[in-house]
Amino acid sequence: MIKTKKQGILIVLSAPSGCGKTTVSQILKEQNKNIWESISVTSREKRKGEQDGVDYYFVTQEQFQQDIQKGEFLEYASFAGNYYGTPKTEVEKHLNQGQDVLLVIEIQGALQIKEKVPHALFIFLLPPSMKELKRRLESRNTETKEQVMKRFETAYREINEMPKYNYVVVNDDAHVAASKLDAIITAEKCRVDRIEEVYLNTEEEKIHETLVDKDLENKPITFMNQK
Repeated sequence: MIKTKKQGILIVLSAPSGCGKTTVSQILKEQNKNIWESISVTSREKRKGEQDGVDYYFVTQEQFQQDIQKGEFLEYASFAGNYYGTPKTEVEKHLNQGQDVLLVIEIQGALQIKEKVPHALFIFLLPPSMKELKRRLESRNTETKEQVMKRFETAYREINEMPKYNYVVVNDDAHVAASKLDAIITAEKCRVDRIEEVYLNTEEEKIHETLVDKDLENKPITFMNQK
């Protein structure tokens, strides 16, 4: 009886660095095959094991700045001296095809999206504790001690932006966190403002018309001014 809108939902997932948003998003995509994750463009150096076009699209700072001028990004932000951005064309294409699009982006970029697309779904991922977050950052062994401390200090500031999101999920277990995200997406699709129309099939219409006709036969005609 309910016809939902064909266009997919734009899902924005943010978290301080080290909260496990990459792992959670990968599990979520395994659980929900209708989700397409946008690949961000970045000007930072490629880390060991990362692949261009898989983890990120890696470009120079000059190329990124040129793309900003061309309006190629749905959002972009500068973080730790590097640019990160979401290609606009690909996101719009997948949404129009009915796929839900997942953006795993920094908080700066997420707040840009909120200004442009306020009806998008915004989810904030938290660590179980700040102590655990520090441990995760240190265990990655991809940055210097000074860089780790800078990310840890940044996390405190970013958590203050949490009230601007629609939902918050604590990542104490990646599979449980992903299941919660999937449940949130399902609930969002049941919202009345995401329904395109309510319709009745032929048999339902016949039953409805029969009931209405019988009701009218037994109901006396009254006028607004009649006492």
